[in-house]
Amino acid sequence: MDPNGSVAIVTGGASGLGAATASLLAGAGATVVVLDLPRSQGEHLAQTLPGGRGRFAPADVQDEAQVQQAVDMACDAGDLRILVNCAGIGTPAKVVGRDRTPMPLEHFTRVVGVNLFGTFNCIRLAAAHMVGNTPTQDGERGVIVNTASIAAFDGQIGQSPYSASKGGIVGMTLPLARDLMREGVRVCTIAPGIFDTPLMMGAPENVRSALAAGVPFPSRFGRPQEYAELALHIVSNTYLNGEVIRIDGALRMPPR
Repeated sequence: MDPNGSVAIVTGGASGLGAATASLLAGAGATVVVLDLPRSQGEHLAQTLPGGRGRFAPADVQDEAQVQQAVDMACDAGDLRILVNCAGIGTPAKVVGRDRTPMPLEHFTRVVGVNLFGTFNCIRLAAAHMVGNTPTQDGERGVIVNTASIAAFDGQIGQSPYSASKGGIVGMTLPLARDLMREGVRVCTIAPGIFDTPLMMGAPENVRSALAAGVPFPSRFGRPQEYAELALHIVSNTYLNGEVIRIDGALRMPPR
């Protein structure tokens, strides 16, 4: 899929991995709808994207009506052909606390709700429009890139909700690609390791240094630009479909 002239939605696009991806897609000629919470910096980011090709859609990925409005905004700008799902949360909690109290069920459902249900909500609503696009020479009508995590495979202590949500994204990648194969819509997932996102920027320096030292090579945090470059490659490489790709410097997370 050629980003040039296409319309893309990037969820969680106001910061971190999403912001880097939105910028790279706009630089490649796509009109980018930045979907993020109303309180985010989405409006500012959209206004600063290359070529003036940014739009801001304030929305919660779990809200059907709000996401539909974002999809409609994208379709008003042209052919919606690209969706990159970066929205997500990951507050840690153990299944049983030090005082023997169980994890509140609301904590688990909130993480899974945003990360898994929210991702699927955006996929289903965007795909419903993609399947009506005029196909390219390869018969392609759209491409969807999801964001999982290496926690889907190497979940640490306190990551049960997060790992479950990201494991769900991994697990639905291939069936989604199969669901949409006849319509010419590809689906892939990126599973990042530890990246220099706003969440990690707030960690103490000694924690950051210890985490970076655990990455085999290069021994540092991933850069959002590196995620964005992989997302752009998936968009551009028509033969990539139904795949989950780790980008983690060969890191395999220990229990803690």
